[in-house]
Amino acid sequence: MYDDKLHDECGVVGVYGAQNAAALVYFGLVSLQHRGQESAGIAVSDGQKIHLKKEMGLVGDIFKQSDFESLTGNLAIGHVRYATAGGRNLENAQPFLNTFKMGSIALAHNGQLVNHGEIRALLEDQGATFSSSSDSEVILKLIVRKYIENGGKLGTGLEEISYSQENRERFVKAVQESAALIKGSFALCIMTEDMMIGVRDSNGIRPLCLGKIGETSFILASESCAIDSMNGSFICDVEPGQMLVIDENGLKKFQFMKAEKKTCIFEYVYFARPDSVIDGISVQEARYRMGEMLAQESKVQADVVIGVPDSGIGAAMGYARGSGLPYVTGIIKNKYIGRTFIAPTQKERENMVYVKLNAIKSDLDGKRVVVIDDSIVRGTTSRRLVEVLRRAGAREVHFRVSSPPVKFPCHLGIDTPSKNELISSTHKLEEIRKEIGADSLAFISLEGMLKALGCKSSDLKNAGFCKGCFEGQYPV
Repeated sequence: MYDDKLHDECGVVGVYGAQNAAALVYFGLVSLQHRGQESAGIAVSDGQKIHLKKEMGLVGDIFKQSDFESLTGNLAIGHVRYATAGGRNLENAQPFLNTFKMGSIALAHNGQLVNHGEIRALLEDQGATFSSSSDSEVILKLIVRKYIENGGKLGTGLEEISYSQENRERFVKAVQESAALIKGSFALCIMTEDMMIGVRDSNGIRPLCLGKIGETSFILASESCAIDSMNGSFICDVEPGQMLVIDENGLKKFQFMKAEKKTCIFEYVYFARPDSVIDGISVQEARYRMGEMLAQESKVQADVVIGVPDSGIGAAMGYARGSGLPYVTGIIKNKYIGRTFIAPTQKERENMVYVKLNAIKSDLDGKRVVVIDDSIVRGTTSRRLVEVLRRAGAREVHFRVSSPPVKFPCHLGIDTPSKNELISSTHKLEEIRKEIGADSLAFISLEGMLKALGCKSSDLKNAGFCKGCFEGQYPV
């Protein structure tokens, strides 16, 4: 990988009750493409059978107009993936589909389990077989096992789920029991031929929200921007520890576990699209406020402020607003290179920043520049970025970061380097400054970041965010 960023695992979308459900899911997946670019898939029910298409690559490259002639039905779920658990191959692409004699279950999962190895071993002892190394397939097989234990008879056909209210209830109970057993981060979209279920883990680490199209069609999505892309209306965030069941009887909500909200704080720093709203917080407004707080904490004499595209721009505009310095574009991003662009050697991957980003000389020549980025991970991209700015004539380069130093790896759905690869874990501030070649360097404080997210000074210790990458303490 050429860039030096943290990556979220994936994004999920579900649509119930719309004639063109698969096409709507496609639009939702395109809007969530930033959450994963390795594979994508859509499963759709025509009322009798679930049809699935998934491949490696980007959404727009995988699906053609002709695909939607066969992907017909009013119920569909979709997934875009960036792998953190399981290998990068088609076997681990989602949604996962289990097809039986007369019926099917499909599942899409955003997050990462911490006890999937234990559950997988238990299921294998009970005769389950797996076609992938993904923790998401473990969830699917666990649901099947719980359904059987509750009296469901897969051997005579899963069609009973579709046509028997009793078996629907058994299936819902199986999902609820499975969700209570798995530990880690998860936002799930699950479907049978005629029912869609959404589940969010008890800490709400991964986002999931509910929307509506018209009066009878429902949407589940990782981010509200996906609902917007389908011309839907946002209803609410799925609460931590909550399960939503959508079928011909409408929408039902269940609280399956005691909840303690700990949303991943990096959703607001980098992962989420700026036009999304997560757990009541506007992502773009949060980035503005982080930039303003950064300006309060680490002002410097300078001429202009620039942001590293794309996720550093909001914080840069906030820094400019807070410091009184003019904001200029300064850096142009090549939008035709995806995050998964492959370069053959490590050195070439590191040097891809010169292809990805270029400076605007007229904005920078002879000026003292404050450059705002969302994070520093290994430091390789930051060093090359400083070189790009100096090459464009910047007289001084003052590096500011809108998140605290990332010192600890994540095991809850973020692709993080090992601790000894994280530059803030092995270097002091002045050492990092020298390493990246900046004239000055400052990170926002964790307290300042939490205040920017709306936390009161008296509540900072109990703030409803997972901050494990900064503190090394995790909710799971």
